[in-house]
Amino acid sequence: MTDLPECRDGLARSMEQRGAWPERSPWLRAAVTALPRDLFAPARLWRWDGRAYVPVDRGVDSAGWIGELYRDQDAAAVTQVTAGLPTCSLSAQAVVVDMLDSLLLEPGHRVLDLGTGAGWNAALAAWRAGPKRVTTVEVDPALAEAARASLQAAGLDVACEVANGTTGLPGGRFDRIIATYAVERIPFAWVESCVPGGRIVTPWGRLGHVALTVADDGASASGWVQGLAQFMPDRSEPGAGPDFAQVRGDAPADTARPLHRDLTALRADWNLRFAARVAAPDVRITTALDEDGTSAWLHDGAASWAVLSAAAGGPGTVHQGGPRRLADELENAWQQWEQLGGPTPYDYGMTVRPDGQFVWLNDPDTGPRWPAAPEHQQARALQSG
Repeated sequence: MTDLPECRDGLARSMEQRGAWPERSPWLRAAVTALPRDLFAPARLWRWDGRAYVPVDRGVDSAGWIGELYRDQDAAAVTQVTAGLPTCSLSAQAVVVDMLDSLLLEPGHRVLDLGTGAGWNAALAAWRAGPKRVTTVEVDPALAEAARASLQAAGLDVACEVANGTTGLPGGRFDRIIATYAVERIPFAWVESCVPGGRIVTPWGRLGHVALTVADDGASASGWVQGLAQFMPDRSEPGAGPDFAQVRGDAPADTARPLHRDLTALRADWNLRFAARVAAPDVRITTALDEDGTSAWLHDGAASWAVLSAAAGGPGTVHQGGPRRLADELENAWQQWEQLGGPTPYDYGMTVRPDGQFVWLNDPDTGPRWPAAPEHQQARALQSG
């Protein structure tokens, strides 16, 4: 399909068939209908061709451009590529809807939108909250200017500021704060900028998003994991750091032992992957499938690494190096997850306090808990390839 109205309707129907339009927030479908994502998409999008990101220009390939926006409710549309890597996107429509539903947004709420991007998220929030109720912050001046123009063209009265949403927040306090980029730690400044009883929705660790409610005394915020999706990282955090080859180096492994687990679940089971992320937030895991089965490569971005190699017809091998034994840490996390009954991401929550933050299971006071990423930790995410 290349007709915009038809593509918009097709994606809306697809979400309806899957039950992706939230019942408690019927306003979202009306807002998306009134403010479709193509109104905020730049004339150039980017598509991964298997080797690199290539431009898809509306004036050259209109059908391809529309396809990038409306082909899949779960697919983001890349809007900016820097040094060969995506640095901004229009988030998947289903994810945008899910996160705004988690925000529990009502008319009249004062909203802070962090990570303006193309401006679509701020536009939908403004449709609900009303004129002069939404402030959106973008660190990239060019993106902010383009979003400002799109918001004005849509007739929306939204304040669009150029600032770092992690370290340079606007003044005042907000009823709702929503971020569209992933952070490893929830900045406590977000809690301080939200009114008691207010709501903060943000991606955490580029693997899912959480919704936190600020306590009545304003001294903490706590809430549940709301969904799974991958997000662009916070630009103010350090980059991904050394890759596996750099951490591994050419030194021999310190230890070797048999691998007795089938790693299929580590590649395919998002419940397990999330549990591993919670238990070892600084460990990056890459998996691959070949004729021998699923293998995995682990590293902590510093000095420790592990290779878990599958072998056809028998146990594989585990090689580890560095001061930590990452394969053992993964095995312990996996075993704990099984002993806990294989919880899903929706069974976890997070609490943020001035002196630290932690992830908990089932109950913030009595359930098991794990420290969230330390403040100095570089951005990490579980990946599979």
